[in-house]
Amino acid sequence: MADQTIDTPSAPTNAEVAPPASLEQPPARAARNRPQHAAGPFVEAQDGARIFYRDWGAGKPVLFLSGWALSSDMWGYQMLDLADNGLRCIAYDRRGHGRSSDPGRGYDHDTLADDLAAVLEQLDLREVTLVGHSMSGGEIVRYLSRHGDRRIARAVFLAPTTPMILRAADNPDGLDRQLVEQVRAAIRGDYPGWLDDNAPPFFVDDTSPGMREWVKHLMLRCSMKAVIDCHRAMAEADFRDELRRIRVPTLVIHGDRDASAPLALTGQKTAALVPGSRLVVYEGAPHGLFVTHRERLSRDLLAFARG
Repeated sequence: MADQTIDTPSAPTNAEVAPPASLEQPPARAARNRPQHAAGPFVEAQDGARIFYRDWGAGKPVLFLSGWALSSDMWGYQMLDLADNGLRCIAYDRRGHGRSSDPGRGYDHDTLADDLAAVLEQLDLREVTLVGHSMSGGEIVRYLSRHGDRRIARAVFLAPTTPMILRAADNPDGLDRQLVEQVRAAIRGDYPGWLDDNAPPFFVDDTSPGMREWVKHLMLRCSMKAVIDCHRAMAEADFRDELRRIRVPTLVIHGDRDASAPLALTGQKTAALVPGSRLVVYEGAPHGLFVTHRERLSRDLLAFARG
């Protein structure tokens, strides 16, 4: 099957910029043109939690949000590519993940959206392209619902788990609740073993053993409280109404071999709900397409963020 690009009606023109032929590095930006922001590497959330962030490059800001149980390290390849091509790239560790503090609370979408707001406000980021993988797509949606889009220029949902995972009368193709709870019980019982068992479909056959171990290592750095509470929040969420209210140009990128968030249940439905959004399907891509399809992903993000 060929790669697909599917546009929903009235797609914004700046979401349809063709990818550049290369990722050649432009001249460096003068330091004086870089916006002033809070001294890193942490911002403080409303409840005092310390949120670690990294900030590379200068230019239009792109803010990366990490997938479930992953940290900002996951974005290293994309951040290098975009920062080398004239964009400012910021990524942060969700509370309980990576280098951020582990307060043992606040793993609901409202609090996580407020953490995103704290990053945007304390770094005074404007005209931002938000990029969220997996669970963090829900954090983007809830941020837009709670805080509005005055700081946001566009949004990218990469292999999202939105709009709704669980089966319901009005979501008949969702996952059975008992099955989801069994997965959570397996994670509680042996998280490293569960990661080993579920790693193969996350990657492609030629993904190196080192890359697989690196991603696993990132996920093992996540607090078990955050692992379980975020899994529950992700599974229980229903973002259908909120997605319909998004008004910024939106790009959805998804793989047709995603076993963690099947395309028909998540990416296709997300794109169908967001007015004017654009869906790009990567043939043969799994949930871990940020490493398995990293060069193409960098090109597509660069083109969209420059729009």
